[in-house]
Amino acid sequence: MPSLFHLASRFHSLFNHTREADFLAPLLLRLFLAPVMIAAGWQKAGSFDSTVAWFANDDWGLGLPFPALLATLAIATELVGGIFLLIGLATRYVAVPLMITMLVAALSVHWQNGWFAVAPSNPETSMARPLAAMGIPAAQRSLENSAEVGQRLQAAKGLLREHGHYGWLTERGNFVVLNNGIEFAATYFVMLMVLFFYGAGRWFSIDYWIARRFHSFTAGK
Repeated sequence: MPSLFHLASRFHSLFNHTREADFLAPLLLRLFLAPVMIAAGWQKAGSFDSTVAWFANDDWGLGLPFPALLATLAIATELVGGIFLLIGLATRYVAVPLMITMLVAALSVHWQNGWFAVAPSNPETSMARPLAAMGIPAAQRSLENSAEVGQRLQAAKGLLREHGHYGWLTERGNFVVLNNGIEFAATYFVMLMVLFFYGAGRWFSIDYWIARRFHSFTAGK
C-alpha cells in the first residue's frame, strides 16, 4: 500500500507536469472575452448616434471631447479586438487597447457606483462586508447602500405581488437592483492582462502558428 508521502509526491508530480494542457486557460479566456467585446462593439455600432450623444452629453452621459471620434475608436477596438481574440491573432497587441477601454469604462462610467454589478440587498450577508473591512472604498460604498437597496427591492416586490403576476415574472429568476459597478470591467481587465502576459496559447491560435513558422524559418537559415 503506498504511503501518504508517496501519494503526495505523485500528486505533486502530476500538478507540475500539466504543460500538455496549458493551452486551455488562454483559450477559454479568449472564448469568454471575445463575444463580450464583439457584442459591446456591435451594440454601439448599431446605435451609433445614441452612442455619440452619450459620449458627448454632460448631464446624463460621459461628457467627453470629440465624441464621434472616441465612439468610433471604442467600436473599432471592441469589434476588431474581439474578433482577433477569438482567432488568437495579435493577442498581446489587441489586449492593450481593450484594457484601456475597460479602464476608461470603469473610471468614467462605473466607479461612482461602487464595486458590484448587482447591488447587495442585505448588508449582513453581502460580500461587500469582508472587502470593506479590508479598506476597499468601492466595497464600502456598496455596503453603505445595501440596506437602502434591500428596502427598495422589497417595496418593488410588494407592488408586483399585489398588482402583477409575480410568479410568472420571477419564473426565470429573482428580481435584483442593478448597481452597475466596476465589477465586470475590472474582471475583464484582469483577464485581458493575463492574455497580455501569457499570450493566446498553443494550438488554437494564429499567433502560435505564426511564431512556430517564424521559428522554423529562422532556424533554417
